[in-house]
Amino acid sequence: MELVFSREVKEAREAKKPIVALESTLVAHGLPYPDNHGIALELEAVVREHGAIPAHIAILDGKACIGLELEQLEQIAKLGRDLAKAGATDLAVHLARGTSAATTVSATSVLAAKASIRVFATGGIGGVHRGDTGDVSHDLVTLSRTKIAVVSAGAKAILDLARTMEMLETLGVLVIGFGTDELPAFYTPRSEIELEHRVDNVKDLAKILQTHWEELDGQGVLVANPIPADAALDPQMIDRAIQTALGDAETRGITGKRLTPYLLQRLAAVTGGASIKANRALALHDAKIAAQLAVQLIV
Repeated sequence: MELVFSREVKEAREAKKPIVALESTLVAHGLPYPDNHGIALELEAVVREHGAIPAHIAILDGKACIGLELEQLEQIAKLGRDLAKAGATDLAVHLARGTSAATTVSATSVLAAKASIRVFATGGIGGVHRGDTGDVSHDLVTLSRTKIAVVSAGAKAILDLARTMEMLETLGVLVIGFGTDELPAFYTPRSEIELEHRVDNVKDLAKILQTHWEELDGQGVLVANPIPADAALDPQMIDRAIQTALGDAETRGITGKRLTPYLLQRLAAVTGGASIKANRALALHDAKIAAQLAVQLIV
C-alpha cells in the first residue's frame, strides 16, 4: 500500500519532527460546511502551536493520504456527508477501487500506525452501544491490535460507558487517565467509572508508552483526557438529551453505522447547540495534549 504524504508531513518525517494524526470523519461528517472546515483548521493550528505537525488522514482516489494539503482539506469539508465513511475494515475496498472516504477512528489508527505515527487526537472513540443490540464499535478491536496512543475524552457519551470499559479491559487495551482517576464521559469530566492508571504530565505518560511499546510489544493505548471543566455540560441535562435522542432513534428504526451520526445530530438539536460547543472544546483540548505527548516521545 502506497502512503501519500502531504508536503508538511513529508518534511516533518525527514526532519524527525513529532506528528499527530487527526481523523477526517470529524471534518466530513461532524458539522456542516464551513463550520467543519473551521474546526479542522483550528485543530491543526493547536497541534502546531504545541510543537507538533498535524496529519489529517483520508482516502482520496484510492490513495492513503497522510496529511492533507489545504485544498484537499477544504474539498473534504465541502463534500461533507456525500463523502463515504471508512472504518478499518472498509479500507481495502476504497484502496482497491480507487474511491474516496473519510476515515473513522479505527481507519485513522491503522493508517497512522502504517506511517509510524504513534499519537492520534480525536474527540471520542466508539464503544458498546446502550441496550442489548450487540452493537460494538470496531474502534475497540482496532485499538487492541494497533500500536498507537489515542488521546480522547473517553468514549462518546451516547454509549454504554461501563460496558465499553469492560470491553477495553477484555481486549487488553491499556487505559490511562490524564489528570483523572475516572473515565471521562465525553461532555462531562466524570463518569464514576474508576480507572486503574493515572498520569498528570506528558513526560510520565511518554515513559509509560515507550515501555509499553518498546519493551513489552504492547499495542493500543487510550489516553482518557477529560473535557476542560469550563466547557463541560451539566450531567443531568446531557443525560436527558441522550435519552431523548435514543428514543427518537428507536422510533425511526435507526441502527448500525447510521446510529452514532444520528444521535449526535439529535443531541445538537435537543441541547440547542451546546453539545457542538462542548465537542469543539474537548477536541481542541485533545489535540493540545496529543501534540505535547508527541513532542515528549521524540525527546
